[in-house]
Amino acid sequence: MENEKNSLLSRNKIKTVSNEDKLQFSNYLEVVQSFAKITYQSVYVIDYEEMKFEYVSNNPLFLCGYSSEEVLKMGYEFYFNNVPKEDLELLSLINTLGFDFYDQLPNTDERKLYSISYDFHLKGKYDKPVLINHKLTPLFLNEKGAVWKSLCIVSISHNQNAGNVTINKQGVDKVWKLDVSKKVWIATEKSKLKERELEILRLYAQGLTINQIAEKMFVSPDTIKYYRRKIFAAFDVKNFTEALSFAIDNKII
Repeated sequence: MENEKNSLLSRNKIKTVSNEDKLQFSNYLEVVQSFAKITYQSVYVIDYEEMKFEYVSNNPLFLCGYSSEEVLKMGYEFYFNNVPKEDLELLSLINTLGFDFYDQLPNTDERKLYSISYDFHLKGKYDKPVLINHKLTPLFLNEKGAVWKSLCIVSISHNQNAGNVTINKQGVDKVWKLDVSKKVWIATEKSKLKERELEILRLYAQGLTINQIAEKMFVSPDTIKYYRRKIFAAFDVKNFTEALSFAIDNKII
């Protein structure tokens, strides 16, 4: 083990980094592009000064049958052309109340720690609208603390309907959920699982059936079903697929 450790550390270590090398940090889009290469999710960047998309990845879900160049060129018109009217109204509300939430934060330095998640439909060139989950977090703030650029991540939603608007803060066991009808944010504690429940969910993520999970954990299938019901209740979901999606979306596993 020690030999493998030394080999790994010595093979990857860079001995010198010049000031010119450090200037690469200014081209942050290369970091975004690298991230887009290794994730199945669609990735794009919004510039709120220019009110345009600064980058759109080639990952297909968000593109809705268009090319990344076409979506990049459309910018905000992409939403207006490809989101159903009722969901556009929802997006307008989320935009207003989401930025209100950020503006009311007393410490502007902490604003980068927050992210917002919500679901809405995209149609594009698809036969039917697809319900997607959209996550957004600030990349850069201006000198007054306003959000200048944001990183957006798009994946298939595990929910049945549009909405499901939440704000998370990194390192805090609290989530803010939007009550759309009352237009207010409600703070609640994040859902948590016990270690055995987490283990069952991780094993399910590996593709094991209930019987296989029971065999691996040296318990009966009925015991696994008991814990399964507790997981569903904790996450307010109806099946293992939804539970796994919820756990991933909320960084529980």
